[in-house]
Amino acid sequence: MKMNRKNPYGDIGRENYWQTVRRRFLHHRLACISLVVLAVICAAAVLAPVIAPYDPDAIAGPFGAPPSLQFLLGTDQIGRDMLSRLLYATRISLLVGVLATAISTAIGVSLGLLGGYFGGWLDIAIMRFTDMVMSFPYILLVLVAAAIFEPGLWSIILILGFVDWPGIARLVRGNVLSLRETNFVKSSIVAGMPARHILFSEILPNTVAPILVYATSVMALSMLDEASLSFLGMGVQPPTASLGNMLNSAQSLTVLTKQPWLWIPPGLLIVVLVVAINFVGDALRDALDPSAVLNLGGADQDMPEQDTPEQDMPGRDMPDQDTPGRDMPVRDASDRDMPGRNIP
Repeated sequence: MKMNRKNPYGDIGRENYWQTVRRRFLHHRLACISLVVLAVICAAAVLAPVIAPYDPDAIAGPFGAPPSLQFLLGTDQIGRDMLSRLLYATRISLLVGVLATAISTAIGVSLGLLGGYFGGWLDIAIMRFTDMVMSFPYILLVLVAAAIFEPGLWSIILILGFVDWPGIARLVRGNVLSLRETNFVKSSIVAGMPARHILFSEILPNTVAPILVYATSVMALSMLDEASLSFLGMGVQPPTASLGNMLNSAQSLTVLTKQPWLWIPPGLLIVVLVVAINFVGDALRDALDPSAVLNLGGADQDMPEQDTPEQDMPGRDMPDQDTPGRDMPVRDASDRDMPGRNIP
């Protein structure tokens, strides 16, 4: 009997690691859509000096003008074009997210590698310091740091970068502790390889996947923190546009009810950015995890037809077997000598 089935995995036997990762990632439709959305937003932010219709800091029209053909998203309370400011504000938010994530990742990976590989007093010191940092309420730590240092773009990048590293440090340390006991690392140690080679050539490449997944969540969190601090006046300062300080005008009830173009575009853009980054991070987690079980329904690749041989069920088409007692000669009852018969 022949059966036609769908093969969602394709020709897996000839795939390398990154082809497998790509195939798994593409099965997440929301992540693919999110990646396209992020690419469009990033392109618009990078090309802001070219595509922005007005100078983001210049007064271009009447105060608080609603959206029109001349001002697609209207103007703010002092006549600046909202579309131009939104494009430049997106650049600031992406810059904060990328740089703060890079700083926190570099610190966390370095401390996690050192503590997990060398162990001993160094590991104890690093982990106790990490626990101390994590014991403080996160938002309180960020607010205190922002209050101590002068508000500004680079200040908020450094603050977020030096606050977000403990989670990555603990993640990397845990992976290093498990990798340190593997045979390929032990063989490198026995062969006399320097610690630098073992750390950066043997251990670090095998921890890239969880680091990359965790970094996406750190990036989304950094962008939210920047928006929150700028909204409170402790982050990026005017006249520089950021998504947070653009929302600052929404504190007025009049703006909330009668001028929605002042707060809906920046608020919606923050939501779209954070959700898209989280979708991409979830897809990367599944794609980079070899033990992930994916929902692969709806794939378009066909499996080759397989012949399913008919199997004999026990008891089917079996030759008749002689059952004890079957086909035995039957003696005539009359030939039997019954007790008491033929008695004279």
